[in-house]
Amino acid sequence: MARFDWFEDIKAWRRARELMKEIYALTSAGGFSRDFRLIDQVRRAAVSIMSNIAEGFGRGGNKEFVQFL
Repeated sequence: MARFDWFEDIKAWRRARELMKEIYALTSAGGFSRDFRLIDQVRRAAVSIMSNIAEGFGRGGNKEFVQFL
């Protein structure tokens, strides 16, 4: 397993951040704009990806980190 000093160095976390930005843009317009519950659920799911990677990184060992990934 590669060694990371910061969770921001993990390629999956950077890609999740890009995905989150895309989701926020998509849910701000079109058919999503009126369904506030759906917007909230989809956005929270996108943020959850980044959060899980960061939380797993902050754990003590590789086993827990892999579990969060």
